[in-house]
Amino acid sequence: MTTKRVTLADVARRAGLSSSAASMILNGRPDTRLSKDAHDRVNRAAAELGYRPNVAARSLRIDKTQTIGFVSDTVATTRFAGGLIKGALAAAEQAGHVILLAETGGDPARETQAIAALLDRQVDGIVFATTRARELFIPDLPGSTPVVLLNAINEHYSTSVLPDEERGGRAAVSLLADAGHRTGLVLIGHNELKERDVFRSTTVARRLNGIRAEMKDRGLSFAREESIWDWEPHTGYAAVNALLEEMPDVRALVCLNDRLAFGAYQALTERGLKVPEDVSVVSFDNDEIASYLRPGLTTVGLPHEEMGARAVSLLLEGEAHGEHLIEMPVIIRSSIQSVER
Repeated sequence: MTTKRVTLADVARRAGLSSSAASMILNGRPDTRLSKDAHDRVNRAAAELGYRPNVAARSLRIDKTQTIGFVSDTVATTRFAGGLIKGALAAAEQAGHVILLAETGGDPARETQAIAALLDRQVDGIVFATTRARELFIPDLPGSTPVVLLNAINEHYSTSVLPDEERGGRAAVSLLADAGHRTGLVLIGHNELKERDVFRSTTVARRLNGIRAEMKDRGLSFAREESIWDWEPHTGYAAVNALLEEMPDVRALVCLNDRLAFGAYQALTERGLKVPEDVSVVSFDNDEIASYLRPGLTTVGLPHEEMGARAVSLLLEGEAHGEHLIEMPVIIRSSIQSVER
């Protein structure tokens, strides 16, 4: 048997108020001029009756569906950036919205289909998110559709949320410098000379700019820079293994992500070197792997949950254009040792 939907009139009747008064209270109007007792009666009646607002009717009235489109490449299907969705969901729920998620795998055709499906459902705006920060192509959208880019940039859409990579790069170098490291420093993942005309991404460039700027400000220089294109454990292992053959006096490694650092740990261990007693290591991203390593890896994290939440807030506010940089947290573990200055 179909249960009759509880209406606003039912709530008002139970609370002993008019439907308009009950509506103002349930919609959170800040100045209802109604007593606290009236508010309590309406909220209690709604809870007792199991009242749920008629979202469809409200959407017609206010020209909003209270839904947000979330288009990503592989954010939902890989473990690397799930925090982006988690933060977005929390912010949407707090604002009384729901998120419609479309995963495209980075396929332009699927992305076009996903956008069309979201527009057909009249979402109030779209967040475009990428697992790894990069410049993102976005097909033309109706001019009235609010757009926020999450972990991505696009020259036609100005509102974006990104990690503050430059400050993050500076923070990593500061950790080593403050611990007294001045010699035997090696950068794992990039070589300025070999990659001078090679573009990886805007965010990688900013991370490197921060690293090099802080090195310069501290009067430091890298003894060696190892160019690696794929930042994966096996490439980090190979690079550090070869490095130790030629440069036994390595004292500190700046790895450009935690997966490279994982490979570096393996190479150091095979050579009988201990982290951090023999070689200090600092890295980036705060990948899950960083907490599993022993000793724990000190890293500059990606603030994914905060970024996701900020993207939804900006979409709903609809005014703040430009880049919004979120500070990267420094996660102190046990991979840096202080040395005598």
